[in-house]
Amino acid sequence: MNLCIDQGNSSTKVGIFNLDKLIESLTFVDFRESEIKELFQKHSIESCILSSVVSDNDSIIEILTYNSGNFIELTHNTSIPIENRYLTPETLGKDRLAAVIGANFLKPGNDILVIDAGTAITYDFVNSNGVYSGGNIAPGLNMRLRALHEFTHKLPLVESTAESPFLGNDTNSAILSGALYGIVFEIDGYINTLKIKYPKLSTFLTGGSTFYFAAKLKSAIFAEKNLVLIGLNRILQHNVQK
Repeated sequence: MNLCIDQGNSSTKVGIFNLDKLIESLTFVDFRESEIKELFQKHSIESCILSSVVSDNDSIIEILTYNSGNFIELTHNTSIPIENRYLTPETLGKDRLAAVIGANFLKPGNDILVIDAGTAITYDFVNSNGVYSGGNIAPGLNMRLRALHEFTHKLPLVESTAESPFLGNDTNSAILSGALYGIVFEIDGYINTLKIKYPKLSTFLTGGSTFYFAAKLKSAIFAEKNLVLIGLNRILQHNVQK
């Protein structure tokens, strides 16, 4: 059994794997030592990996180290099963790297675009040889809605919803549709542009805002909400098997 933890600023996602099979996934708003202890009591966990953006997590690391036979804290120095050519690996988001590795594991030998739609939207590409060179970062849906409100005098702050007319018929729907379909066209644009050079491109869509866009895209995609956890498990397996 493997325990994979993706600890962000606002929530923590946890995956329990039996080798490569995800058997349970959980999300915690407040991830405490008690939750970790319960996971070890419930499952026969042998190895675990922690990807964290939180600086003050020494107590969590101590518990993970004590309770597992193999513990890895993901850093830019961690051995990974793909080639990373990002020029500043120490600044690369761990979730971006894990998502790419997860997609490469699910579709080996393919040219892959990974789109993570969250607070920001990231676009990352790994080629069929397992070489990752980088990608782009763009504002997410709520960030765009908030920017329109905060950087203008009269535009309201609009709540994001999955459904909106293609052309808005009032100010609120015009703002929402402008942001929502702007991202849809952006995603399709990335896919279509990359397909010129990589015609057999596979595209994965993940992240908390996936449901806003998945059904609206013209391009075929694989929607996988646990892509980062799958990638973390692959990194863990890669290091345990070395």
